[in-house]
Amino acid sequence: MTSSTELAVVVLAAGQGTRMKSRTPKVLHPVGGRPLVGHVLDTAASLDPARIVVVVRHERELVAETVSELAPGVVVVDQDEVPGTGRAVEVALDALDGFEGDVLVLSADVPLLETGTLTELLATHRSGGTAVTLLSARVDEPFGYGRILRDHTDGVSRIVEQKDASAEEAAVTEINVGVYVFQASPLRTQLARVGTANAQGEKYLTDVVALLREAELGVAASVTRDASAALGVNDRVQLSEAGRTLNARTVRRWQLEGVTVVDPATTWIDVTATLAPDVTILPNTHVRGATAIASGATIGPDTSLTDCEVGENATVTRTDGTLAVVEAGATVGPFAYLRANARVGVNGKVGTFVEVKNSSIGEGSKVPHLSYIGDTEIGRGVNLGAGAITANYDDVAKHRTVIGDQVHSGSHNVFVAPVTIGAGAKTGAGAVIRKDVPAGALALSVSPQRNIEGWVEKNRPGTAAADVAARARAEQEAADGS
Repeated sequence: MTSSTELAVVVLAAGQGTRMKSRTPKVLHPVGGRPLVGHVLDTAASLDPARIVVVVRHERELVAETVSELAPGVVVVDQDEVPGTGRAVEVALDALDGFEGDVLVLSADVPLLETGTLTELLATHRSGGTAVTLLSARVDEPFGYGRILRDHTDGVSRIVEQKDASAEEAAVTEINVGVYVFQASPLRTQLARVGTANAQGEKYLTDVVALLREAELGVAASVTRDASAALGVNDRVQLSEAGRTLNARTVRRWQLEGVTVVDPATTWIDVTATLAPDVTILPNTHVRGATAIASGATIGPDTSLTDCEVGENATVTRTDGTLAVVEAGATVGPFAYLRANARVGVNGKVGTFVEVKNSSIGEGSKVPHLSYIGDTEIGRGVNLGAGAITANYDDVAKHRTVIGDQVHSGSHNVFVAPVTIGAGAKTGAGAVIRKDVPAGALALSVSPQRNIEGWVEKNRPGTAAADVAARARAEQEAADGS
């Protein structure tokens, strides 16, 4: 690629975003599983630029750290006390010393722009030979955005910001979306001439457009066909709108890849998730983070999975899972809770009202009902009765329970860790297992049942229970006497 067509991308991420009313910097608010700035960095990288520069200021350390994690190769530069987008680009150009190609300027709060839109913008700019080509949009409600003012030839004359616009200028519906392609050399020259004599006292990048026109260096605007994708996020309302638009785009993409999404309106899929063909997503399901779902799996309804792996033909119903693995053919739910490091083996089962944490459930093993399994290793072919609890915490430390292959436990068992249940062992209903159980043994912890006759009448006199017990006893004595 020759120098005349080399590309550098400048991402403006210095703003405070006061309308968000948040302690979190605006560009770090998430949408679709990534911070706003993360989407912009992904799009920038897809253009294969020679360099990417991100300008930061507000909450500098936090934003810079996030940017470096998301895109380790980018250059992060600091905007000084001079406010405004013009100054932000000026400090970015200092980091691009010697670069003489095209400079694409993006805003970190515009997450929905797609690669195709920017590729078209670059092509328009390069074919037209102008000093700047900006991206514009026509909208019904332009309030808050800079207006594109055109001359009698329909050429761009200048851009006026909302607070500096006259009533006539404010009525214009073509807006500047904050995306520009500049030739580097004239951009440097004209930025040096821009001052701060405006209502905001800022150094506006938009003033460069008027200066380039005055210098007869060529100014053009390309109107995007998708105005909604070009709009920035300035408050929580716009954040949710961007999320909805991005999610609809993501769901549609997976549908076209062979995923069945029964109700797109209630299905939310992060851009970082991966789904295979023939996955079925039922209504009100959230697929978040780096979740990966294999072919034939059915997820939902009413399910939220974050950073989970789901194997082929598995079924996960009405479940909340985080950092868990569900292997092929396994079933989970309804009303299950899979916490970090939970693993359900091939054809395993985690049933209704079961919580699993930091535990592995072996192939074909079942924990069907009303159980807590924590810090536990369960072998193959195990069946734990209803109400199983692994008591893993002694108020000081966590301890592990090991349950061997083909163990069957009775209902309402408590396994007091650390404890090991040998392969093929059985436990009786209501057992509290405090000691290791040898392989093939039957473990019982029952004491003889003791009935204290007349206890209720003596200790709860005057209650309904005492009254009915007295009548029943009298009837029984009369029947015995006859």
